[in-house]
Amino acid sequence: MKELIAAHLRERGIEYTDYGCKDKSSCDYPVFGKAAAEAVAKGECDMGIVVCTTGIGISITANKVKGIRCALCSEPLSARMTRLHNDANMLAVAGALIGPNMACDIVDTFLDTPFSGEEKHIRRIGEIADLEEEQNVKS
Repeated sequence: MKELIAAHLRERGIEYTDYGCKDKSSCDYPVFGKAAAEAVAKGECDMGIVVCTTGIGISITANKVKGIRCALCSEPLSARMTRLHNDANMLAVAGALIGPNMACDIVDTFLDTPFSGEEKHIRRIGEIADLEEEQNVKS
């Protein structure tokens, strides 16, 4: 799935950095999810797309990095809404649970949907960031 998404990004002329494993052997996805999320958090990448078998573990990993709002999306509507309402900066995709056409539709929707900028959504994102700060202080 990662290679399929990479090929799709190339077809669209979108530059990307691959932080993932290089073959199909089993790997520890937290290592790669952390690397991708840190690149987004540091501003080295505008957005990130991460993949694991279900998308669950990799999204949990990405969301552990301060400043990341990673959404696991299994269809385009979720991808659209997480960009519009949450200004999500990372997308998680389930490599084994969705087909290639659906994956590309989700990726396109995520990348092509801007944040709404509505005050209520800005406020809520700020509340999430405040919670993240509170948790970092307690650690």
